[in-house]
This record gives sequence, C-alpha cells and structure tokens, in this order.
Amino acid sequence: MKKIKLITLGILLSFYAFGQAQVDTVSVPSEAMKKELKVAVTFPEGYESSEKNYPVLYLLHGGSGAFDDWHRKVTQPGLVPEMANKYDLIIVTPGVGPSSYYFDSPLLDSVQYATYITAELIPYVDQNFRTLAKKESRAISGLSMGGHGAITLSAKNPELFIAAGSMSGVMNIDTRMWEVGDGLKNMRREGQAMMLGPINYDAPFSKYTAVGLVQEMKTNGLAMIIDCGVDDFLISTNRQLHKLLLENEVNHEYIERPGAHTWPYWTEALPVHLAFFDKYLERK
Repeated sequence: MKKIKLITLGILLSFYAFGQAQVDTVSVPSEAMKKELKVAVTFPEGYESSEKNYPVLYLLHGGSGAFDDWHRKVTQPGLVPEMANKYDLIIVTPGVGPSSYYFDSPLLDSVQYATYITAELIPYVDQNFRTLAKKESRAISGLSMGGHGAITLSAKNPELFIAAGSMSGVMNIDTRMWEVGDGLKNMRREGQAMMLGPINYDAPFSKYTAVGLVQEMKTNGLAMIIDCGVDDFLISTNRQLHKLLLENEVNHEYIERPGAHTWPYWTEALPVHLAFFDKYLERK
C-alpha cells in the first residue's frame, strides 16, 4: 500500500478481526476550505497482498455525525468491513461539517463540501489507493443529510458515479416537509439561510435540494435506490421525490418499510444498498 498520512484511533483496532478487512483513518486536505478532514477507508481482505484495483463506495454520514459513524454506530459490529469483504470493494466514509448538507455555500468559504467530495477527496483516494478510477466503478450513498449529499452530488456530477443511494435522506431541505417540532425546523432553516441565503423552497425547487434536480436525474442515467422508514420524520420528503421521479419517468428503486430515523434501520439498509450497487459496479 502506498504510504500516506495516518491517524491512529483506538476504535479501529477492533475492526481487524472481521475477515481480515483493514480500516485506516487518513487526513485528507481541502484546498477549497483550507483545512484537513478525517476519512475512514475500509479495504477488503487481500488488498495488500493483491495487485488488482477495486471499485469504491463513498458512504456519507448524517447531519450531526462524523467520519467514523458507520463504524461506531451500526447495530451490527463490523458491518462495513463485512460489506467490503463480501462485495470486494473499498468503502470510504468521509467526515464533513455538521448540518452542512454536502453543499458548496455561496456565502461561506468554510462550507465547500461538494467541491471537497468531488474535486479533492475522490482524486485523493484514486491517487493513493488501488481503485478503478472511473465512474463505472464508483457509487455513493448515505443516511439522512448524507442521503441528500449522495443524491445531489451524483445528480450534479454524473461523470463521477454509476449509481447512488439514499437512506432516510433529506430529499427536500424545506423543513415545512419535516414531521418534527418547530424548534428543530427553525434551527435547521436558520442554518440553511446562513449557508445559502434566500432560496426558493417551492416549485420550481432550488438546485440546492434533491427535489430540484429531477431533470438532471432524468438525463444522467444513474442507477438510484431510495429507501425510508414509514415512521421517519423525513418520509414526506422521500415520497415527494418518489412522486416527482415517477411523473418524470425516471428509473429508480424506491423502498418503504417499517422503521424510523435510527441506526437499526440504517444497519438493515446498508446491505440492501450494497446488493443494489453490486449489479452496476464494473470490476474490470
């Protein structure tokens, strides 16, 4: 493996037992934001001893999360290394700022996370690890805010991904669609205003939100999987996007099942997404 800057975390030691998958934590610089961000990279068994290149899944965390959420919080310990082994791919879980939505803010230089993921992190991973560095071998998914990030980033950058997924995603950042109390709605809306300034929350929707990118989804041909629990406070936003996609004849897989905005739900959802992506990821 090419030598890179590593940050040792005690929590990662427990991961080596799962089928010999390896998890490294790296510090990835962002020129756009003048800072470094932590990223966990999970390699399948045999990565170091082989010479082949691997497809990559970028797996995004939620609004108040961190780069290691997918390792620490799943209710099935070692699930991410298990998925890396089962599907013989690299899984990258980047960390971003809280409630940043993977936007490029027009107002804040410190919130340029779309540029970071697409123009800084992906090239870094391709340059430092043995990846299949092409869209046909790259997928993206995430939970909650990360679902929003995966769908919007793929819609705006179809040259980078062959498939995208969302688990309990914020498919419309208009908090009027959220089935939560006014306190959280107001706090989130104030944060959005600081990052974005005034935007249009009604049709035609802003391009900063997933429901405003349906035409891009229609033309880019990405494979998409969207799922949400029926008791999730974001179910209305997922149903809204599903309806718009149907009306515009956009191919996608849509799932509703019992569950809420919880780690048990996302723990069950991740293997479903990996099975979906496996049908599309090219391994040559």
